[in-house]
Order: sequence, then structure tokens, then C-alpha cells
Amino acid sequence: MTFIKWDSAFETGITSVDHEHRELVELINTLHGKLVDDAPVEVISKFLGEVFVAISAHFALEETVMRKYDYDQYIDHKNHHEKLLDDVRDIMDAFEAGKYATYNEALSQAIHDWFVDHFRTRDARLYRKLGV
Repeated sequence: MTFIKWDSAFETGITSVDHEHRELVELINTLHGKLVDDAPVEVISKFLGEVFVAISAHFALEETVMRKYDYDQYIDHKNHHEKLLDDVRDIMDAFEAGKYATYNEALSQAIHDWFVDHFRTRDARLYRKLGV
């Protein structure tokens, strides 16, 4: 099920980053599908953990790129990554606590907004600045 449609605006020109952006979109779409299909709580909880691991790895890659190109807003962007990881952990905790038990669309929307907003703000500036 397509929840986030791939958009060429998500492309950075860095093959490894673009590959991971595509993987993250696929993971988010898969998560949305599980929520819409009302998958068991344990399945969704485990999958949220997988999404968290993928996001963490992706942020590590982006931070490597930023250091390689001596990005002028590295610290700010890295701090934003940390905040976003905290946000995802909060989403996971809220799910575990039953906050999303009756309206899973809210969980999908939270993940969607998190991904799209980060890319359109921080990542877009990073890749425009790097010009790679």
C-alpha cells in the first residue's frame, strides 16, 4: 500500500543516501499497510523496531556524508537527527501504551509527517549546500 509516494525531490545525487531514502519510504509504506490491515500489536511493535534501526543507520550515513563534505550545519543537523530518533522512540512508546490502539491512521500520519518534514527542511538544505 502506497502511503508515501516516491518523489524525485527525495533524491540527493548520492547513490547510497538515495537508496536508503527509497528503503525508508518502502518501510513506512509497509508499516502503514500493517496498520491499515490491523496487524497484531506484537507485529507492529516489532516492525516499528525495524523502522527505528533503519532510520538510525540512515542518519549515521548522512552524518558521515556531512563530515566528509565539512557541512557548515553539521552539529545542528546531527542534533535534529537525535531529536527525530527521540520522536520515533516516543511514537513507539505511545504505541506500546495503547495510544494508537483505536486509530492507527494517527500513527501512520505521525511517521509520514516526520519523514517528509525532515527531508523537506534539513535534508533538502544539506544536499543543496553540498551540490553533489
